[in-house]
Parts: sequence; C-alpha cells; structure tokens
Amino acid sequence: MATAKRRAPAASKKATGLRQGLATYGDAGFSLFLRKAFIKAAGYTDDALDRPIVGITNTFSDFNPCHGNVPDLIESVKRGILLQGALPMVFPTISIHESFSHPTSMYLRNLMAMDTEEMVRAQPMDSVVMIGGCDKTLPAQLMAAASADRPAIVLPVGPMLVGHFKGEVLGACTDCRRLWGQYRAGTFSEQDIQQVSERLAPTKGTCMVMGTASTMGCMVETLGIGLPGSGSIPATHSDRLRIAEATGKRAAEMAKSGGPKPSEIMTKAAFRNALTVMQAIGGSTNALVHLTAVARRLGIQIDLEEFDTIGQNVPVLVDLKPSGDHYMEHFHWAGGNPRLMKEIRSKLDETAMTVSGRTLKQVIDKAELVPGQTVIRSAKNPIKPTGGMAVLRGNLAPRGAVIKHSAASPALLTHTGRAVVFDSLEDLALRGDDPKLDVTADDILVLRNAGAKGAPGMPEAGSFPIPMKLARAGVKDMIRISDARMSGTAFGTIVLHVSPEAANGGPLALVKNGDRITLDVPKRRLELLVSAAELAKRRKAWKAPPPYPGSHRGYASLYFDTVLEADEGVDFDFLGSAGAKR
Repeated sequence: MATAKRRAPAASKKATGLRQGLATYGDAGFSLFLRKAFIKAAGYTDDALDRPIVGITNTFSDFNPCHGNVPDLIESVKRGILLQGALPMVFPTISIHESFSHPTSMYLRNLMAMDTEEMVRAQPMDSVVMIGGCDKTLPAQLMAAASADRPAIVLPVGPMLVGHFKGEVLGACTDCRRLWGQYRAGTFSEQDIQQVSERLAPTKGTCMVMGTASTMGCMVETLGIGLPGSGSIPATHSDRLRIAEATGKRAAEMAKSGGPKPSEIMTKAAFRNALTVMQAIGGSTNALVHLTAVARRLGIQIDLEEFDTIGQNVPVLVDLKPSGDHYMEHFHWAGGNPRLMKEIRSKLDETAMTVSGRTLKQVIDKAELVPGQTVIRSAKNPIKPTGGMAVLRGNLAPRGAVIKHSAASPALLTHTGRAVVFDSLEDLALRGDDPKLDVTADDILVLRNAGAKGAPGMPEAGSFPIPMKLARAGVKDMIRISDARMSGTAFGTIVLHVSPEAANGGPLALVKNGDRITLDVPKRRLELLVSAAELAKRRKAWKAPPPYPGSHRGYASLYFDTVLEADEGVDFDFLGSAGAKR
C-alpha cells in the first residue's frame, strides 16, 4: 500500500485580522467562534475585532532596566495604531539584559529569536511592532522578523542620558570599564567607585555610547526596518514617544496593505549599507556577528573580506566613545544616523527601500543640518581615516578574527610578543592577578575556550583586565586575543571572534605559553610563529574540553548540538533561510 504524503495544514492567503492562523480543531467556523468568545472576555466589541490587527511585543522586565520605558512606548504605539483605525494587541516575549543573563546574554539570543518568531507566527496579527534595545534583544527581534517575514517595524527603546561625577561626563559602559580599571589599579577609591555606580546609568534606556545597543539602533535605521531617527532619540525624551506613535501609525498602514515584508526591506543592498554605516560610526564588533545572523535568516551571506574592504574605504566620522569623546544624545542632536549617511551617501545604495515607504535617498535628503555641530565629521576631517573594524586572517584565525582598531592603541597595531595563555575564564580569574604571573607589558595575552561553545555563550570577556601588577605599574593597554566577544563600549587593542574557536579544536587551542605571536593590523595578519609540523603534533595531543554541566538536556542540549561559529553569526544550524530546504 502506498503511504500517504504528508500534507501541510490548509491556510487561506487572504485571511486577515482575527481570521488568520486559527487553532486547528477541524472546523474553521468553530475555531473563529471560540476565538471571539474568549477574546470578548476582555471587553472587545465586534467593531474592534473586525479591524486589522497590529501585534506589539512587550519586552519589559524588572530584570531589564534598559527597557524601563517600554510601557510608555507601548501606550504611544497603541495610540498611533488606533488613530489609523487598526487594533493593537500586546503580547510578551523573552527579555534579555546583558548584566542579568547567565551564563551570557548571547547564550539566550537565539532562544529569544525563536520565541519571538513563533509568537508572531502563532498569533493573529497583520503586522507587528517589535520594541527592544538592550544588546541582544534588537538582534533577536531582527532575526525573528526575518524568519517570520510578516510585515514588521522595529522600535528601539533609545539611549539613556549621560551621568556626571566630579565635573566629568560619564557614560555606560565605556567609563564603567575605565573607572573599574582605575579602581583595580588602586587609583580610584572605594567611596568613588560606589558613587560612580549610582551615576553611570542615570536614566532608563540603553548605553549612551556607541556600544552594541547604539550600533544596532543605527543598523535598524540603515537597514530600513525602523523609522528615521528612531535609533538615536534619547529614551527619556518626548520625541521618543512621538516616534513611537508614528511607528504605530505606520504599522497600522502596513497591516492594511499587507507590506512591506522584512524580506523586501532587508535586502543584500540594505545589509551592505548597514556594514558601511557600521564602519563609519565606529560601531560595535558584536553588531557584525548579529548582522551575519540576521542576513543568514534571509539567505544572504555576509562576506568578511567585503566588510574589511568597506572599512578601508570608509572613514570613522562619528566622535563618540569609545572611538571618540561624545555620547548618543550629542549624536542625535547633531542630526543622527540620517546626517551621518549624508556624509557617506556616495558609498551607499540609495535606491534601497525603507519601512517608512521612502527610499534611503529620500531619508538622507531630509537629514537635519545642524550648524556648527562637530560630532558628525566630514570625510575631509574624520576621527579615523579608515573604518572602525578590521578583519584579520592567519594561521591563528583561518576563518577570521576582528579588531576594533578605531578604539585600539596605535602603537600596538603592529607588534610581536610572547604569548601568556589562559585556558578558560576560570583560569583567568585564578591567575590573572597573581603577583607571580610571568608577564610583561610587551606580552600578548591569550584567552581561549571563551567562544560560543567554550564558555558557553561567547561572553563579553575579550576585553579582560590587564594583570593587576601591570595595571598598578601604569600599563593601560595590552594586546588581548580570544574567541570571546567584547562590549562595544570597550577600549583596547583586542582581537576577538577568533574562528574556529578553541573548543572546536581551532588553532587557538594549540597556543602554548612562550609562543611568539605577530599582530599586523595594516596587513590584516594574525600569525602564531610556530611551524606547521609542531602544530600538527600538538593537534594530535589536543583533547576537547569536558561537557558543560547541564548540556545533556533542554535548551542547553539544543544550543551545544547546533550552535555555529562567530563567522556564521552564532546562530543555530537549523535556523537558516525560511525557504531553504534542510
């Protein structure tokens, strides 16, 4: 007997509003009747329920202070939706904060992306507004939007305002790391560090420097998936509420028209534009991993060599920490991302469409010109002559590594030194500050087993502290190499995302104390000065790290079985393009 072919559930392409995505009871009429009966318990009328539906993600959490303004944003988004004659429906998703996620926020990014994607698919909505901000939430939402491919618009929560301490302007988290380093070195008192902890993050919103959250806000604008200006308006400003209302209005228009879809906005040209802007703003290295993951969901490959070439032809023009001196609120009042794009428009594909319904050219044409501002420079007066990031290759990183050289010490960008190796984060914590540690300022610090699998979750540990005895001697920077990430807010000569990672048997796993390593950023080289024969011998003796506790079950098992390397976005291998066959 021939076996019956598996058949997908029938679905009407024309179904909209409450009639779409009905629960499967075998009787569509009953499914709709039951859905209406239950939703009417919330007091809805048939008039309301017959309108197009706009979903709104609720990522508010008491564990996520960056999203403290989400309730206010939701109300403003709702207002815009209602003014346009559609029905807003708020639903919760996972919320991730960098400092409140164990073992790391990156470990949970894919889980949030899956949760958001499935909730968008499972519930009846004609379009969706995704509200997020803190480091991994915007990337997760972009990944979800790409995979669900339902009309979507992203609304960042916005950066917080600056803090102040003894006449100095403070910003989380560039100054967090700088001042903590001074505290470790004994030049900053216990009382001072306690007072600073109350002033580094003085308002709701994301970090106010050009870290990952701010970089992703700019990426949302450049990709065209958010409204112009939405990436930089301060979280506490009334303009943030007004753009939330405008976002709701636009989402309602998209619900009625059925588009555009994320796949129509986030095209190959849009991603190239994003990579170009990332270099020009001195953006976070994390954003490269995130964009790679988002693009992969759409069947688009981010070419590291192309990204490096872009960087060699695009200068850093934004004077923001950690590459410069200012903060996101200053960037916004200088004209923000549209003004920055105006300076590099010859490098951009201005025909790319945006979710606002305008082309990128039309967005750039309307950029505000602020007389006398110095935060956004011209190409004739750049912060750095080339882009913020460089891609390194060599026998230590066959699949690539990344350095944010705009935030590095120029004297260390070409250097050969002796390797001082730490086998894990635990080893670093145990020995890093040991006064007997054999280390000098000319050495190169190597941290391994801190990648996607090794840590796990590729923590922001790449900017690990200078050994205590050197810090107290006044050493402020050293070359640090790892398979980890670092905060986009960090400063230093730090090589990251070394791929393949050590836990997968990458060359980083074979480095020994005393080996010589050459970093040559101008030539884009990262070389372990050990013969191929010796490396082959070491490889035969190498053993994989023991399994991470709990990795045999649940999400941990899924994560360890399927997570990809940094150059593939640290996504799960089964979460490729929605249309691709496995």
